[in-house]
Amino acid sequence: MKELVFIRNNIERWHKAEFVMDTIAQHTPDELAEVYTAITTDLAFARTHYPTSRITAYLNNLASALHNEIYVRKREKWTRVLTFWTREVPLVMYRERRMLMISLLVTIFSMLIGVVSQAADPEFVRVILGDGYVDMTLENIARGKPMDVYAGTDETQMFLGITFNNIGVAFRTFVLGIFTAIGTGWCLFQNGIMLGCFETMLWQHGLLRESLLAVMLHGTLEISAIIVAGAAGLALGSGWLHLGTYSRGVSFRRGARRGLKIVVGTVPIFTVAGFIEGFITRHTGLPDLLRLSVILLSLAFVIYYYVVLPRRTHRRMTGKQQPTADEQPYNRRRTTD
Repeated sequence: MKELVFIRNNIERWHKAEFVMDTIAQHTPDELAEVYTAITTDLAFARTHYPTSRITAYLNNLASALHNEIYVRKREKWTRVLTFWTREVPLVMYRERRMLMISLLVTIFSMLIGVVSQAADPEFVRVILGDGYVDMTLENIARGKPMDVYAGTDETQMFLGITFNNIGVAFRTFVLGIFTAIGTGWCLFQNGIMLGCFETMLWQHGLLRESLLAVMLHGTLEISAIIVAGAAGLALGSGWLHLGTYSRGVSFRRGARRGLKIVVGTVPIFTVAGFIEGFITRHTGLPDLLRLSVILLSLAFVIYYYVVLPRRTHRRMTGKQQPTADEQPYNRRRTTD
């Protein structure tokens, strides 16, 4: 059978399987088993006759996803809490790795704007951070305690306040993705400019080294998590624009679900960052080597969890290194809402 005929004869069944994946809670075990059996039969045929075709990769991805939902779901109760962070978040991060790269680039670009603007105009930081915060920082510098902003509040109160504030920023960055990349991009842009101009201000006072050791002690995790939240918002917004094989409504719901998993996955990271900022950053007398070690360990964790682990998890779940259907979607007729 020619591949085109094979596709034409079975496209509706594959469409149904995708719909079942999106509404899996509404289907009985018998219905799920029937859909899974049909897809695996088509996959076996495709592997035999079209082993290098994109349609084979598409069916393999669809069958793997159905398998996970049907069989893994049965033994996931309290263990779902563990598998959420060890499997689900890494898998969705692999799916949204391009969004993560875009979020990182936007943040770096906005930081550079903050650096250049502050270097050109020493008063620029007042426009971004406000006179109150800048004057307080300058007073601390004059007293010889430039990082005293981290020691002016009770440790527990500071930890809780910072943690909930950062989680709120992350969810706001995600939700603003409903306005496509503009809303999320604006949040990333603001945060990047604030960081860039603040560090440049401290550099202008000869305090760049001390500020980086203090700020990045917690900031490595905090800033990274904001960038990840930006990827979640971009995933949400992309649902409106990149429909692929789905209707606009289905595409948006899928993007929202992926983005929500990503942003929820940042909560423990913000919690750890808040703990470091509330209880440890204030101790500026800690050895530089110790602070640098914490920064490097935090950076290593971020790279592993959001870059290395997603790729490994994807390969382990699919059993192949070929592109998935999400990366090279099959072009069938798009339905309408």
